[in-house]
Amino acid sequence: MTSKSLTIAAVALVAVASAGAAQARDQIRVVGSSTVYPFSTSVAEQFGKGGKFKTPVVESTGTGGGFKLFCSGVGPDFPDITNASRRIKASEVEFCGKNGVTDIAEVKIGYDGIVLANSKKAKKLAITRDQLYRALAKEVPQGGKFVPNPYKMWSDVAPGLPSQKIEVLGPPPTSGTRDAFVELVMEHACEATPEGKALKADAKAFKTTCFSVREDGAYIDAGENDNLIVQKLESNPVAFGIFGFSFLDQNADKIQGSNIDGGEPVFEAIASGKYVVSRPLFFYVKKAHVGTIPGIKEYLAEFSSEKAWGKSGYLLDKGLIPMADAERKEWAAKAAALAALQM
Repeated sequence: MTSKSLTIAAVALVAVASAGAAQARDQIRVVGSSTVYPFSTSVAEQFGKGGKFKTPVVESTGTGGGFKLFCSGVGPDFPDITNASRRIKASEVEFCGKNGVTDIAEVKIGYDGIVLANSKKAKKLAITRDQLYRALAKEVPQGGKFVPNPYKMWSDVAPGLPSQKIEVLGPPPTSGTRDAFVELVMEHACEATPEGKALKADAKAFKTTCFSVREDGAYIDAGENDNLIVQKLESNPVAFGIFGFSFLDQNADKIQGSNIDGGEPVFEAIASGKYVVSRPLFFYVKKAHVGTIPGIKEYLAEFSSEKAWGKSGYLLDKGLIPMADAERKEWAAKAAALAALQM
């Protein structure tokens, strides 16, 4: 065989291999947030029922874990979409870029509240963000400085709280729910203290001190499985759990949400902004996969349809708090256009 023939054969083999890679997956792959997982799964099931495309595979990896997988590369070996219970960070966009993931579409899907819940067998709790911060922080402000958290009982934090051991099951550091909880509760409460205000001038020290959750057993890292937290609360009435409103909504016969800063974790309060521990939810799309992995545009159209995320959509039954009419219209248009992420 001549060198020219060998070259042609080699090119042909590369073309076949590339075609094979492009067709290596005929099913959308979604990773990311455990909070968004029930919504994404529901949309995937509805999408699959249409019959034109296979039902997408949805994995609950946590927000941070999802971004790590999503940003690791382009091609059928990497996810097409990642769910997130917080907005993507600049550092994650940078990590994506280093791996060739440079064209990303962002879609906001609605809102969610973060709840502190316990078993209905126990008394309902009313607590402030400051008290919750002092119960769970690794170090707390006392007498002008930060000291290792001395509180063992809820009643040590404030006289009106239960006389029982502090025991809270919550998400790991990779979770968007953990990130949002730290921002909305711990950072908020810490910077309101004189000690926190004094520390704010040193951004690194402020973050290290105010964002750190205690590691002495009072806070238990329960992984990304929020359903497991619900099960543990049922069997342990003195424990509390931290997770998204959707899991409270789906298990309202077993668990109850605590009142935080005078606000109840109910649909109306989260939708109106009266419940202070609430956050937006997103998913991100790898635009390089659109047209290669079949059905991505159609999946986005299903998710952003009024029958899904609208005021009477099927995602409300899963606990999603819908955006206002104008905001839904705006984000539906962005989803359809695969509008590029703007940081």
